Amino acid sequence: MAAGILLSRILGLVRERVFAHFFGTSLYADAWRAALRMPNVLQNLLGEGTLSASFIPIYARLLEEGREEDAARFAGAVFGLLTVVVGVLALVGVLAAPLLVAVFFMGFDPERQALTVTLIRILFPMAGILVLSAWALGVLNSHRRFFLSYVAPVFWNLAMIAALVALGAYMAFPQDDLVIALAWGALVGGALQFGVQLPGVLRLLPRFIPRVSLAVEGVREAIRNFLPVVAARGAVNLSAWLDYALAAFLATGAVAALGYAQTLHLLPISLFAMAVAASELPELSRSGEEGRAVLSRRVQAALERVSFFLIPSALAYLFLGDLIVSAIFQTGEFGTLESLQIYGVLAAYALGLPASGASRVLSSAFYALRDTGTPARLAVFRILISLSLGAALMLPMDRVTVGHLHLGAAGLALGASAGAWLELTLLRRSLAGHIGPHGFSRRRLLRLLLAGALATGVAAAAELLLPALHPLLLAAGTLLPFGVAYLAIAHFLGVGFPLRSLVPGTAGKDSTSSQAD
Repeated sequence: MAAGILLSRILGLVRERVFAHFFGTSLYADAWRAALRMPNVLQNLLGEGTLSASFIPIYARLLEEGREEDAARFAGAVFGLLTVVVGVLALVGVLAAPLLVAVFFMGFDPERQALTVTLIRILFPMAGILVLSAWALGVLNSHRRFFLSYVAPVFWNLAMIAALVALGAYMAFPQDDLVIALAWGALVGGALQFGVQLPGVLRLLPRFIPRVSLAVEGVREAIRNFLPVVAARGAVNLSAWLDYALAAFLATGAVAALGYAQTLHLLPISLFAMAVAASELPELSRSGEEGRAVLSRRVQAALERVSFFLIPSALAYLFLGDLIVSAIFQTGEFGTLESLQIYGVLAAYALGLPASGASRVLSSAFYALRDTGTPARLAVFRILISLSLGAALMLPMDRVTVGHLHLGAAGLALGASAGAWLELTLLRRSLAGHIGPHGFSRRRLLRLLLAGALATGVAAAAELLLPALHPLLLAAGTLLPFGVAYLAIAHFLGVGFPLRSLVPGTAGKDSTSSQAD
């Protein structure tokens, strides 16, 4: 799973670099980020995370009981219902695009609003197709087929990269036409992402028949589990909408700055936290109600794996983020000032990075217990705190400038980080009531922090010793020593990566030593 996510994220970063070359933090970049956010609501409400919480536990249980035909009927009914729902919602999104933009992006000038409407009308059908792709992912994951489903977004990214390079570099489209062509490329890419998974799904479901029926076993239970998760996802997406809507009132480029920073912020979360959480969910679901002790050990092992990667990721973004942003984005319309602006937003997000990743793991544990309501309620509470604090901070911070660019978006990111830590605290407290202790020791945490701090010092020394180089070379010469130093120091301190937890069925077996600490 991590390999598939890594490949898709690498292509995502290539896509972002090409996008930055042509659009920088211009009004066209603002319009694209705003337009992509709205259809993403449909994808996030009905897509991967929601389906994983409601579909996989039931489907995996049917497979575990040897009821393959019942599992196939259940999968067909879910697919049929999803197709109808996303088709209707995509049509509503296309028709209501002017109203959505007028309400959520009233801070945009008329030119940006008109362009955003055009883009949304292309991107809503794309989001509907990506929801069906998430259904395919759920089937594949339940059969322990992880790589294909998580490498499929490579094709979505490739389609957009091809559109930008072919029409921007070779045919020299103007920016307004190019961003519309990019939207069409995204629609084609969504169809490719679903299409590459479909043959594998059909091989696993030889008797697959799409149908629209509530009478199929498991469907009503899935809907009951689905609704609280949709509520939580709806709150999260409303929060993201409101972040972008608030950023629209800031200086031009603030919406684009949020988008660039979120791309990097989500990279380690997707690669490590979401990979661990998604791969564990079918196994946690198989533990059943009688496997609370097993569940506790698996959650503990998953948290150890996630923290091993997210702690150094957060430190790298905080202290070396300027190098990372410059290496990935600095080209064409995206210059040094834009790099510093995005670094400010990224550093604010980095403060909450470990908490955001750990919360993904804990939410999967609740879903395995078939408790989708608790994560939903806590997500709403986190969002209220994030938005309140972010709104209070953004205007004062918008007065802070890097050249002609403003840092108001960093205030919204700080609010998100504070909310992430609050959510993690409440999730852990609630989960402890279900499965008992499930965290790792403070000694292990302190050793990981020490390893990360010493590795950061090594990277800072490497940066001082290096001559003036291209941003890519400078980042490589700094981040490689950072990574090597972190791995070596963590191993020396006895908190190296727990390799045995990668082997199916061994997660959590080595975790008693950390409790003994």
